[in-house]
Amino acid sequence: MSTTRAVRVAATGARLVTGAAVAVACVIGVVTAIHAPWPEVTHDPAQVQVTPLPGDSLLVCNGDLRALGRNPADPLSMVSAASPSVTVDGTAGAPTIATLQAPDLIGAGDVRTMTGTVEDRTAPLIAAAESAAVSAEDMSGFAALPCGTPRLESWLVGGSVDTGASDVIVLTNAAEVPSTVTLSVYGTSRSSRTVIVPARTQVALPVTSIAAGNELPVVQVTAEGAPIRAVLQSALVRTLDPAGVDLQDAVPGPQLHPVFAGVQSFAAEGDDAEMTVIRMLSPQDAAQAHVTVRASGSDTVANEFTVPLTAGEPAQVSLSGLEPGSYSVQIDADAPIVSAVRQQDGLVRGSDFSWMTPAPEIGADVLLAVPAGPAPRLHLLNDTDADITITLEPTNGGPATDVTVPADGSVETAVSARTSYLLRTTGTVHAAVTMTADGKLAGWPVQPSDGAAQSITVYP
Repeated sequence: MSTTRAVRVAATGARLVTGAAVAVACVIGVVTAIHAPWPEVTHDPAQVQVTPLPGDSLLVCNGDLRALGRNPADPLSMVSAASPSVTVDGTAGAPTIATLQAPDLIGAGDVRTMTGTVEDRTAPLIAAAESAAVSAEDMSGFAALPCGTPRLESWLVGGSVDTGASDVIVLTNAAEVPSTVTLSVYGTSRSSRTVIVPARTQVALPVTSIAAGNELPVVQVTAEGAPIRAVLQSALVRTLDPAGVDLQDAVPGPQLHPVFAGVQSFAAEGDDAEMTVIRMLSPQDAAQAHVTVRASGSDTVANEFTVPLTAGEPAQVSLSGLEPGSYSVQIDADAPIVSAVRQQDGLVRGSDFSWMTPAPEIGADVLLAVPAGPAPRLHLLNDTDADITITLEPTNGGPATDVTVPADGSVETAVSARTSYLLRTTGTVHAAVTMTADGKLAGWPVQPSDGAAQSITVYP
């Protein structure tokens, strides 16, 4: 072999070896790159916190108590049984008051709306509450309820079609257009009915007209065209003796953890199974609802149990064995439920009852109106792990009061009837108002004020 040929062979071999080495290195590099962590490049989206311009605040009152069946020739007709006393206030002065029509109520008084008008891009806080007492052969007792916000969906939990019950669903449309309302009944049998509520009008219908045969009816109220304020008025007669009247506000919707403040328990002679009861419904799914009851001002559990719920079927359980006093009730469910607690002070003539609905969270200033009535008290529940201070400022210029609500605790304090308060809080609490005397019982949760617009995050 010549020298030139040997050099060419050697050079070619070197190139082959080098190429193979490079190929192997590339493969190793690719494999390593696949398994090695890639550099992360993140871009936070542009965002800005924007507070929308608030709208006018609107509250709709319920108006007169309705007596059903006083005309034997027309048993479904309704007559005014009592006109309410109204307490109203606003942080920018008294709100604008207007009245609505109630053409189906004989002798109807005013059905009021309260509007707080936005000024300088700020919506004032407004509050109003009604109360009425009645003493007649077919109806007696005391009822009180704050004026509330109309909704497109709400739930009425405490209805009854039992013998002696005269329950009425009251639908109020404060808008300038009609509302088409669908009433869907949950119970042992399902039913529904559609009602047209004209603009700026209140109408009512007996619960028996849509829920006959249902021992524990729960009614879903859905509105199209305009939101509706739905209220359940209940009246009871036992063996020809009137035994209470009540106004129950609608529940906004199902929730996993309803909380009740200010539930009352009264002494009873004999069986107390019906004195305090909880009604629950899981509309969509089967659920387990764990109920915990504590006395006001105590962290000791007074009662605790779990209730299995079948989807779409209301259940009612008794809180028997409680000592007389005030209690908080907390429910933890594994599916959203609607619920309410009924309390009554006796089973004879001259007794009264009241349904309490869940108390929502309050984390900002609230204007609270306390109507005329006996011995009003404010009940506060703190289910957080830090103490919270509540400041109550009477709008009539009286001295402010500070109330400390301990972590995972509850307290109650006296307030004055016919008085409005600005409630300020350093944390998130639940609150309710009760009024109690012989033969007079009422209670309702304190609702957040809707005048303050909440900021939202906008992604351009």
